Amino acid sequence: MDEPLSTLAREAAETPEAARRQSARNRATLADLGARLRAAPPRFVVTGARGSSANAALYGKHLIETVLGRPVAPLAHNVASVYEAPVDLQGGLFVAVSQGGRSPDLLRLTQAARDGGALVVGMLNDEESPLAALCDVVLPLCGWPERGVAATKSHLLTATAFLDLVAHWSGREDLHAAVRALPDAVEAALSLDWRPALGELVDARGLFVVGRGAGMGAAQEVALKFKESCGLHAGAFSAAEIIHGPLAMVGPDLPVLALGQEDAAAESIRAAVARMVGQGARVWSALEVAGAMTLPGVPGVPPVLAPLCQTASFYAAVSSLAQARGWDPDAPPHLQKIMTTR
Repeated sequence: MDEPLSTLAREAAETPEAARRQSARNRATLADLGARLRAAPPRFVVTGARGSSANAALYGKHLIETVLGRPVAPLAHNVASVYEAPVDLQGGLFVAVSQGGRSPDLLRLTQAARDGGALVVGMLNDEESPLAALCDVVLPLCGWPERGVAATKSHLLTATAFLDLVAHWSGREDLHAAVRALPDAVEAALSLDWRPALGELVDARGLFVVGRGAGMGAAQEVALKFKESCGLHAGAFSAAEIIHGPLAMVGPDLPVLALGQEDAAAESIRAAVARMVGQGARVWSALEVAGAMTLPGVPGVPPVLAPLCQTASFYAAVSSLAQARGWDPDAPPHLQKIMTTR
């Protein structure tokens, strides 16, 4: 008999419908914002986010840098909250990402970004939050409420918002088409069964999660969920970075979960996976590589959607691993839903 559906998995399953609401809700706002950004392109983009929100912002960083050629960097929250240092963001775009929009350090960082001359865009679930009041433009994620301690729906919806933002900013029809295809693609991904693969990790003491390019944010997110939901230490590495040292640890005692998408990074991801297989590691890979166990994937999705689909498939399966390891995926120890970092 299947285990009861966790809040984590149930909320992940709500993503497709929430993404449809988000796209419709933000269409006019994004059309105006896209025209504004094309007319006066920011010199750079900085983000303010933590945890799963930061992982989604990493996906957004990839899109903005590769599609629009604007450098993107996360801004350390403690610059404003601990050190109270001013930041010069004149001519820049600041994107604040949050579920609750109440963390004191993010509020102070966002105020510092405003004071420093940035255009402030907020991607947030709670439109009545203090953070919303500090933003020039608010893009509701439309996933509220999200009750699970481990964020799932809000992570995927933030990634959706970044994709929609870049589509409107760039005007590229292929990205608009990807936004339209996203809800159905994620729905299909949620129906795929990654439980047999994750079930092999019940007794694991640790693992590597590998990604690159559009998939690096997904790798960071999967590694975070292994830690917070399963008590399984996971390190996320770029397929390029892993060969500069961490590869020395890979072998029969350290399994690997490799994400990937069929774009310019695919060849290097496959090469890294092949090296790890050659070192005797058990490797589960989203891309087909000889000797690695292939994870189920949604066929024919645009490469920019593949990481989001893989994350959704992982979300649908990770509760089973958590429960098999004796963890409650909805009540991770020492954690709470809304963090108030200062």
